[in-house]
Amino acid sequence: MNAISSQTHAISLDPYTGEQIGAYPFDTDAALEAALTRAKHGYGQWSRLSADQRSEHLLALATALETQAETFAQMISREIGKPITQARGEVSKCVGLCRWYAEHGPAMLAPEATQVEKARIEYRPLGPILAVMPWNFPVWQVLRGAVPAILAGNTYVLKHAPNVMGSAYLLDKLFKDAGVPEGVFEVLNVTPDGVTRAINDPRIAAVTLTGSVRAGMAIGAQAGAALKKCVLELGGSDPFIVLADADLDAAVQAAVIGRYQNTGQVCAAAKRFIVEQSIAEAFTRKFVEATQALKVGNPLEEATYIGPMARYDLRDELDGQVQASLAEGATLLLGGHKVEGVANVYAPTVLGDVTPQMTAFRQELFGPVAAITTARDADHAVALANDSEFGLASTIYTADYALAERMTSALETGAVFINGYCASDPRVAFGGVKKSGFGRELSHFGVREFTNVQTVWLDRN
Repeated sequence: MNAISSQTHAISLDPYTGEQIGAYPFDTDAALEAALTRAKHGYGQWSRLSADQRSEHLLALATALETQAETFAQMISREIGKPITQARGEVSKCVGLCRWYAEHGPAMLAPEATQVEKARIEYRPLGPILAVMPWNFPVWQVLRGAVPAILAGNTYVLKHAPNVMGSAYLLDKLFKDAGVPEGVFEVLNVTPDGVTRAINDPRIAAVTLTGSVRAGMAIGAQAGAALKKCVLELGGSDPFIVLADADLDAAVQAAVIGRYQNTGQVCAAAKRFIVEQSIAEAFTRKFVEATQALKVGNPLEEATYIGPMARYDLRDELDGQVQASLAEGATLLLGGHKVEGVANVYAPTVLGDVTPQMTAFRQELFGPVAAITTARDADHAVALANDSEFGLASTIYTADYALAERMTSALETGAVFINGYCASDPRVAFGGVKKSGFGRELSHFGVREFTNVQTVWLDRN
């Protein structure tokens, strides 16, 4: 493994070079106590500001991040091997997130009238929110949860993945540089025992986690036992449906981006390509050709599209899934192996003839591997899409918009993209169903997710 914890430190190695980036000592009990105290005290001050006042801090945060954009991008690229152009895109997206919420967020917290003349709805903050975040979007995943939560008047306590603690501490510095008051954003570097202690601490009001199903079950159980609100954004095995009347070139272009961005290490990436039988051969040929054209290698080179996987154990797990699928009868159309002589890089892989019984269909493939399955027609495609324990997002490519709308109502996912690949956007809600989790991030749903929806009844008589 190249991103692990020692007994005393979270250790991060560059997945491409193997160079150690940092060794970050775990927080002592006293440091954990101090961070939670600051978050609780900061909440008392922060929650008394108006939403408009808090939005001014978001604008300052955006400006500071824009100034430090290249520093963040370089850290992201080195810590997880994300291609540098994509790392810059992640940071730019975060700047836009802060500015969008600064402009539109306060209105989302305004009192709402009801059909009862004497009653209204108020959105009150809850308190300090514990956020357990993953490594694959080390800045975006944090800010897409933190910005709406702190806009609502909460404070945010981040427990980041051990291999991206460099990014975590850059974020901590960013909030300070932007003049955000102490306690509004706190960073923990703790073991799982420290997470459990934080969840059970009365100063923590709610919990959010983005991560694996296994992690979600563990954190969700702990939050439930403590009777604390919890939002879980977990794994996905998103179906990408291509029907016979689709614009094939557009579908292939979107499929390649949807599968291979961030080296395929995206929960909401397209992973199962369900293609109508009559065009399956043409789609597969074009998809393989487009995949072959992607530059693989050094993430700091501008032209690279697929870099190393973030950890050796993840690469080995992915290779095991590929080999299992081949043994089960899948056809290897491209790749299917580790790249020799290049640290932690897995060759872009395309599997054909994948059936619902195979590993590549049943499990999440968290890396640059695409699984292609054929469908008889649109109804069969929907049935295949729903034959999964996951339900994060899905895509339909077709020229028949009426048919697409009918399919949308039948798809068991938190989002459906018609003629486009899945992408998160602050203007629309993001989240899943089934084992992809529950709760929503982004849009007004993300702002209100961690609020007390308070009914106020006023009888002036």
